[in-house]
Amino acid sequence: MTDHKGRSFEQVEQDQEIKTRTGVRHIAALTLIVAAALLAVLGGAILYAQSHNEKYSLVSPDGIAFSDFRGYEDWSVVSSARTDEVLKVIVANPSMIKAFKAGVPANGKLFPEGSMIVKLQWKPKKSTEAPFAVDVPDVFKQAFVMEKDSKRFPKTGGWGYAVFNYDAATGKFTADPTAHADCGNTCHVAVKAKDYIFHPYQTR
Repeated sequence: MTDHKGRSFEQVEQDQEIKTRTGVRHIAALTLIVAAALLAVLGGAILYAQSHNEKYSLVSPDGIAFSDFRGYEDWSVVSSARTDEVLKVIVANPSMIKAFKAGVPANGKLFPEGSMIVKLQWKPKKSTEAPFAVDVPDVFKQAFVMEKDSKRFPKTGGWGYAVFNYDAATGKFTADPTAHADCGNTCHVAVKAKDYIFHPYQTR
């Protein structure tokens, strides 16, 4: 009986030791998985930050900095448009949105200094998922920007213009070397009476 009980006790201890080692291995494996996941998330965040910092280091030929428009990704939508080549979403910074909501430019007033508007442009494609015919954004092409600074841009109604092109293959922006501060004025002078802005703030 004693030997039998002794062996049973030893076997229980061995079983417990095996379970303990197995538990430790599971915890170690889980720790490695969590650590790998955290590194992946951190790595992605670092790459995203680097990409953003690189983007915002760009300056147009006439000195319009992309960093002036920092945060445009979250600005409110003014309107949208469609040409044969691109889908466009027009967004504006908070001060310009506030002016729009106050009635500018329909009320005859001008947008305040520091107003900024960005036209985001995508190459369109036909949706393969919708049960009806619809064009959706495909490849992002460029950000066309405007900023109101009458001291810097007195010859173009106070607005400066720049274009930052996006290359989907590299995931990088570049400042368009042919887009000078007055490049958009040639077209926008047609709506001089609206403070050079084509799109009104659309009802929603």
